[in-house]
Amino acid sequence: MAFAAPAHADPSYDRDPDTNFAHELHTFGIYGQKDYNAWIGKIMCKRLHNGVDHTAQDSVKFVKKQLDKDSTDAQSWQFLGTAINYYCPDQRFVYEQAAKPS
Repeated sequence: MAFAAPAHADPSYDRDPDTNFAHELHTFGIYGQKDYNAWIGKIMCKRLHNGVDHTAQDSVKFVKKQLDKDSTDAQSWQFLGTAINYYCPDQRFVYEQAAKPS
């Protein structure tokens, strides 16, 4: 799975990472309060850092419970990857491990 860096030439780019995070989530059809989604992303990262969640699958379960009830599994994975890009890029290996064939 590939990750794209935020495009700074994009007119929707803002200096506030929470705003950029919300814009990127919108491309996946994930809406909701900007601050709430940013909070979910930051808590998700904290859970990875503190060992509450050990795998990407654990994090996706947490994220899925926080998103709108009609959100898909794919959207939960997209949220996870996007949150890692913005809030805890040092945890990208967790996401990449999930993509490796077993």
